[in-house]
Amino acid sequence: MPNEERTARLSVLIDPKKKACFESLCKQEDVTPSQVVRQLIREFIESRLGPDWQNQVLGAPKRGLNELSPLAPAQPNRSPFNP
Repeated sequence: MPNEERTARLSVLIDPKKKACFESLCKQEDVTPSQVVRQLIREFIESRLGPDWQNQVLGAPKRGLNELSPLAPAQPNRSPFNP
């Protein structure tokens, strides 16, 4: 999997009550709101571009030590909102 740079910021205006609920649910599941939003974005992109979107969007994977360690199997249809 290509490395992701996490340097871009996305600001979203939402209802304060929804934000509080979202943060509370994230805390209950021991995930950060950022982790959930990144996962939702990945799922959205994959639903539009297909399972090979990472090479298209992020570029070809770099060869190195990461190839020596097995990756966790993908969990299709796994969403923080539908465990």
